[in-house]
Amino acid sequence: MKHLRKYIALLLALVMTFAFAACSKTGTDSDGKDSAEPYSRDIFAMDTYMKVSAYGDAGEDAVDAAVKEIDRLDALLSTGKEDSEVSALNKNGGGDLSADTDALLSKALDLYEATGHAFDITIYPVMKLWGFTDQNYQVPSEEALAAALAKVDAGALDYDADAKTVSFPDGAAIDFGGIAKGYTSDRVAKIFRDAGVTSGLVNLGGNVQTVGLKPDGTEWKIGIQDPEDEDGMLGVVTTHDAAVITSGGYERFFEEDGVTYHHIIDPATGYPADSGLVSVTIVSEDGALADGLSTSFFIMGKDKAAAYWKTHKKDFQFVLCETDGTLIVSDGLKDRFTPTDETAAIEYIK
Repeated sequence: MKHLRKYIALLLALVMTFAFAACSKTGTDSDGKDSAEPYSRDIFAMDTYMKVSAYGDAGEDAVDAAVKEIDRLDALLSTGKEDSEVSALNKNGGGDLSADTDALLSKALDLYEATGHAFDITIYPVMKLWGFTDQNYQVPSEEALAAALAKVDAGALDYDADAKTVSFPDGAAIDFGGIAKGYTSDRVAKIFRDAGVTSGLVNLGGNVQTVGLKPDGTEWKIGIQDPEDEDGMLGVVTTHDAAVITSGGYERFFEEDGVTYHHIIDPATGYPADSGLVSVTIVSEDGALADGLSTSFFIMGKDKAAAYWKTHKKDFQFVLCETDGTLIVSDGLKDRFTPTDETAAIEYIK
């Protein structure tokens, strides 16, 4: 079910992006710009279905290089792979960091402080207890949850940025799941640009990153999934050279005794976040930032998210969906976000 929902979300995003791409035939458009169909590859990595696509003569080589990079980062960062670097760090209580894990750890710790500890990569022991790491779902006892939660504190990691090493307190473990796909999409976008690709699309399980404009010179239109309808959309964001990343409880969840438990855990309580939000979309040139903030804002809720944005407006924009369907949209997206339901209640934050 989890993989099916992710696959449906991926298909939805791809339908949206390519439906607006105006690239159904090869050759050039009326302005002489390349409108050939893209070179694309599908891949399953990081526990999700992905698709990378690039237009132009450099597209094939760029996409092939991107797939290799995705596989490399998956092997490096996955907690589900026993021989990954992250698994080794968790098993050994820390160690030396490669360039990628160092960059991710540094970014994660910055977000930990900036979000008032809402973003915490040491949540892994709690995620594991709930069964979200291996699909052996269960509602933990209060005693077991308290013991696991006691191990959660990214501020207790002993990180040496100069030596690129980290050591963990006893029992602590990390998981880059809340930021890894955004970091990966950044890496793929760089590969595209370095290869000379001026129009491309990276879709990592619904985490979309656009490279340049569409082949016809217009902006990409990215659909945001409706958290209440896996076949529907909340709306469309128009953008270019940016990541559009959404987090919601619908991505991974289970039900027990009539109660639904989703995978976005509040590190302050150890329980699934209950902030009044059902979906958070972040639009930013920085994919890793967008990924981390989409998770953080889901935990923080509307008011704290809006306050955070007001001091970081230059870095990102957002679309929040509340439990009653009200959409909260940052002012920078006022002319770039179009709701599917024209009668939807929308509040713009300035």
